[in-house]
Amino acid sequence: MKVLVVNAGSSTVKYAVVESDSGEAVADGIVDRTNLGDTRMIARAGVGPGRRAERPAPELSFAGEALRAIARELVEGRTAVLESLDEIDAVGHRVVQGGEAYTEPVLINEKVKDKVRELSALAPLHNPVNLAGIEAAQALIPARPHVAVFDTAFHSTMPTWAHLYPLPVDFARERLIRRYGFHGTSHRYVSERARRMLGDPGRFKVVTAHIGNGASLAAVRDGKCVDTTMGMTPLEGLMMGTRSGSVDPALVVYLIEKCGMSAKEVDSFLNKKCGLLGVAGVGSGDLRDILAARAKGNERARLAFDMYVYRIALGIGAMAAALDGADAIAFTAGAGERSAELRAAVSARLGYLGVSLDPARNESGSGDRDVSADDARCRVLVIGTREDILIARETARVAGGLA
Repeated sequence: MKVLVVNAGSSTVKYAVVESDSGEAVADGIVDRTNLGDTRMIARAGVGPGRRAERPAPELSFAGEALRAIARELVEGRTAVLESLDEIDAVGHRVVQGGEAYTEPVLINEKVKDKVRELSALAPLHNPVNLAGIEAAQALIPARPHVAVFDTAFHSTMPTWAHLYPLPVDFARERLIRRYGFHGTSHRYVSERARRMLGDPGRFKVVTAHIGNGASLAAVRDGKCVDTTMGMTPLEGLMMGTRSGSVDPALVVYLIEKCGMSAKEVDSFLNKKCGLLGVAGVGSGDLRDILAARAKGNERARLAFDMYVYRIALGIGAMAAALDGADAIAFTAGAGERSAELRAAVSARLGYLGVSLDPARNESGSGDRDVSADDARCRVLVIGTREDILIARETARVAGGLA
């Protein structure tokens, strides 16, 4: 089955055309840095020369615009792989928040879209964009099944003591207040890949570190999530590109009562104006921009990086505690995969877990790899997250059941 995978995120729209039987992506690409003013479109098909296209794309600042451009590229562009969109058998969509309603992939209908819209309150930066991607793709490919694969599903195995907040239990349950976790498709793929890379041990404990514009950690034992850093919304947990991560809850009251913000303004402030962006005061919250400013001696960028590293290291320690130790830490996503400087700085704080990097391995090489020193007790892996493969596989399973 040929599946178009759509992953509309907070600052990117990724896509892939995947043959679900083989897991091969015949084309993929990204519209990167949407809404940051310097949006670019990168498209790939195969691995040969002349099969890559990259261009500035400031006009593609919204998911719907990006999807239409992606469709044109797949059929008419330099990296075209389709005669027409009719060759697509099904479309799989990453959806961030499924709440307690969706712990498995589901065929998208109007009821599902209404629920995704309703759950936007729990994922304000993501569900609206996910929904825009769904509706744009349905308009482009209306005659094929569209399937939602939810980030929160992987974390539904968290034990009750991990997913509940210390609130009155009946009050919380009646209002669906709990920790849901996010980046689940990434954490699931990476934890499965890490296990295979280390010889498929019978018992396996890994901390997966999805470090991109959004960032989260997960504690995974034998393929099941037992804890994660994000909570009821993607705002909880680590310091991120523009999100504050966890702060004193009373800060919200302070911002409203003492700083004159409305609830909506507080939500926007903590989600869009804090994190690396807020601390560094550099043009965006992209780690690449922070590192560039830091290299030029910008002290606020240096502070932002130090805070970022510190909080990631603290989070990994907490996830290792949930697992009673860790066999491996697997870095993934944009910064996790590409920044050797970040991996080195975080790992330097984790010697007590048995982490020790080989500098040469960490700073060079490509693809999925072990960058640990030979004698490290806890392995450090770099794994390219392939959410597209997992989403395609799940989409084919659901869509295939319609036959």
